[in-house]
Amino acid sequence: MPPDARILIVDDHKDSLYALESALAPLGHLLARATSGDEALKQILRGNVGLLLLDVRMPGAGGLEVVRYMRRLEQTQHIPVVLLTGFGRDPELSAAAYALGVADLVTKPVDPWTLRIKISHLYEAHQHRRALEREIRELRARLHAAHPAELERDRT
Repeated sequence: MPPDARILIVDDHKDSLYALESALAPLGHLLARATSGDEALKQILRGNVGLLLLDVRMPGAGGLEVVRYMRRLEQTQHIPVVLLTGFGRDPELSAAAYALGVADLVTKPVDPWTLRIKISHLYEAHQHRRALEREIRELRARLHAAHPAELERDRT
């Protein structure tokens, strides 16, 4: 993930987007916004999204549908997702969200301080994971370049 990967905030209510942006601005990361699940998917597929803060219930593609789609694609399956819900705790929603690998399910209205801590830790953990993946690819390429015959022999 590039160091300038964005945190994408998705909510169909503009006042919620503004409040979430205000809560996360002190982190100093680039923030982007989308007002629908479809718009969010377009931004995610363009790349450079390091974390997704996503409302569950929106017109069109809701939060769970967006996550289902993301998890099917290699390029997006490991992006951390925090789902937002304004409808309180729902055991069925929680089970579905966590089964999809959602990092957390947060009830609105959110506590800005708590949200910043969660988002900061998830974003940094994902950034470290991507750096390790890049390093592994680079080491494998160097190993292959240094010993191509041995690696081919080991594969058979």
